[in-house]
Amino acid sequence: MRYQITGKQIDIGNALQTHVQDGLGAAVQKYAERPTDANVIFSKSANEYVCEATVHLSTGLTAQAKAHDHEIYAAFEKCCDKMEKQLRRYKRRLKDHHSVRSEPVEQFGASSYILASEADETDSEPADLQPIIVAEMETKIPSLSVGEAVMQMELAGAPVLVFRNEGKDGVNVVYRREDGNIGWIDPQ
Repeated sequence: MRYQITGKQIDIGNALQTHVQDGLGAAVQKYAERPTDANVIFSKSANEYVCEATVHLSTGLTAQAKAHDHEIYAAFEKCCDKMEKQLRRYKRRLKDHHSVRSEPVEQFGASSYILASEADETDSEPADLQPIIVAEMETKIPSLSVGEAVMQMELAGAPVLVFRNEGKDGVNVVYRREDGNIGWIDPQ
C-alpha cells in the first residue's frame, strides 16, 4: 500500500510517519484484502491537532475518517479507530450480502463542473441565467450495484453518489434524504 503522509503548516517527523504506516497498515490489512493507497493529512486547528485519513480499496470503495485531539498521536489513534470501524462494517456488509467481487470496480470518465452565479447586490433577476463555470475537472463514475453504491456513499460520508448501475447499465443516483433514509434515482 502506498502512503502519503503530510502536514499542513506543521512538521511531520519520521517517527510519526512510521507510526502512521504501522498503525493504519495493521488496521486496513485486518479488514481489507487489497488496499491501494492511503492519504493522511495532519493539521492544527486552534489548540488541537486534526488527522484526516482516506484509504482507497481495489474494489473502488473509499473510506474516510477524521479526528482531533490535543496530542498529535492521540488524534491519529482516534482517526485510525474510526477507519477500522468503517472497514469492519464494510466487510460485515459484504459477508451479509454474499457479494464477492473478484474484479476491481470498473470506472468511467466524466466531466465535473463547479458552478457559481454572479453575486448581485440587488434582488432583481439577472439578464441571463447562465452560471459562471469556476472549475472543470475529470471525475470517475464507478460501475456498482445499488447496495454497493449505498455502502460507498456511507463510507465516504457523502450526501450523494452518482454511479453506473451494473444491473441495468444506466447512470443512477443514491442520496441521503432529509428524513434520514436513502433515496435512489433510477431513470427509465
